Amino acid sequence: MSVVVPGGVLTFVIVGQQDHPIYEVDLTGPKEQQTQYLHQFVLHASLDAVDEAMWSSKELHLKTVDRFNNLFVTAYVTPGNARFLLLHDGKSDDAIRGFFTEVQELYLRIMLNPFHTASTRITSKPFDQKVKVLAKRMLG
Repeated sequence: MSVVVPGGVLTFVIVGQQDHPIYEVDLTGPKEQQTQYLHQFVLHASLDAVDEAMWSSKELHLKTVDRFNNLFVTAYVTPGNARFLLLHDGKSDDAIRGFFTEVQELYLRIMLNPFHTASTRITSKPFDQKVKVLAKRMLG
């Protein structure tokens, strides 16, 4: 079952403690490779802005930390310093906060698995499906 959030740009990435992506999903469906690379580049380039915002805020939800043209990067940092990044074209901050909170619960369940480490890629199909359903329900 494929769940796609209609309209706009929506790419979600979880970046591990060593600054490499451990989970990536494009929530708006397939797109051309050049556009996909641009989205990955924008998200990767925003990591410095996330780090700056992380140290200057006491909140987990950092709101919009970076912009590129009409794209926004909103960030959330877990207590274990994993970063959730959402590339979008102007979604509601409250909806994004709710999405991040729900995804953090799913992420914690993955991290509680003794065979999974904080730097291991998340390849769980149920996790992927639940993230897509949450995105469609909360951000769609």
